[in-house]
Amino acid sequence: MKNDKDKEKAVQDNENTSANEVKEETAPETEKNEDKAPEAEEKKSADPAAELAALQEKYIYLQAEYQNYRKRMAKEIADSRRFAVEDTVQPFMTVYDFLAMAETAANQSDNVEAIRQGLIMIIGEYRKAFDELGLKPFDAKGEKFDPELHDAVAREVSDEIPEGVVVKQWNCGFKLGEKVIRPARVVVSSGAAAEEEKKEE
Repeated sequence: MKNDKDKEKAVQDNENTSANEVKEETAPETEKNEDKAPEAEEKKSADPAAELAALQEKYIYLQAEYQNYRKRMAKEIADSRRFAVEDTVQPFMTVYDFLAMAETAANQSDNVEAIRQGLIMIIGEYRKAFDELGLKPFDAKGEKFDPELHDAVAREVSDEIPEGVVVKQWNCGFKLGEKVIRPARVVVSSGAAAEEEKKEE
């Protein structure tokens, strides 16, 4: 019994010793952290000039980055425009060659038929260039006037063509895909002369 009590006492003494050791080990560390926190806070708030300098440096850096971005974007836009122009004019260079040849032929010859054939070839090249760009010309003569497609420049009395129908076309229209990029310039019928006089009365 005595031995059992001695053993229990020894175990309790060991447990107390271990707990004290743990407390001693952790206490200084906690105290250190507690001491550091106010010190760091004091250091941070004690040097606003250094903080301001750091923020100014960051601002200057961001401003330089933004300026570089603007220059880069301006260059990319300029390059895109230049490439778009290059792609657009490419098919028309052949048309220019044909026009130059036609001019030379017209200066050297009185053969009207040869000049006419040359003009037909040039118009064919123009149509080919338009097709490459997705540009479609459309005619309006004989069509019902449509303000979405036609630009009426005048009205004309006609006994044969009903009112509101295109009598003449001055310029054809153009579509790029489904979008009208130039309406056809047209003269629209105002109907028969008698009907026109009645309206005026």
